[in-house]
Amino acid sequence: MAWVGGTGAFSGLLVIALGIVTLRTGWIVPTARRHVTRPHLHGLGAPLTGSSVVLQGLFCFRVLPSVSWEARFFGGNALLLTGLLLIGPSRLPPPRRSRDHGDPSGV
Repeated sequence: MAWVGGTGAFSGLLVIALGIVTLRTGWIVPTARRHVTRPHLHGLGAPLTGSSVVLQGLFCFRVLPSVSWEARFFGGNALLLTGLLLIGPSRLPPPRRSRDHGDPSGV
């Protein structure tokens, strides 16, 4: 069953790398390009989501010191949920500005 942890850790590293590329250049994987309207939020959420998976893989191979299962469970879920909460709004259309706020002179 070590291959499960290794595959998860590898895919998590891939997601982290893609998130960093998105933050640096704004490039998004072609399969997600049509859906993402805010690349910056997507780029912030991807490394958080990937780090959750990588940490679980490192705990599986005992690379990191052992901590309680509660800390691993809640810490991993907090990273995953935070990443998903950033990726979700990245797919929503940006807010529209009201015409009332367009003219700062007030005339």
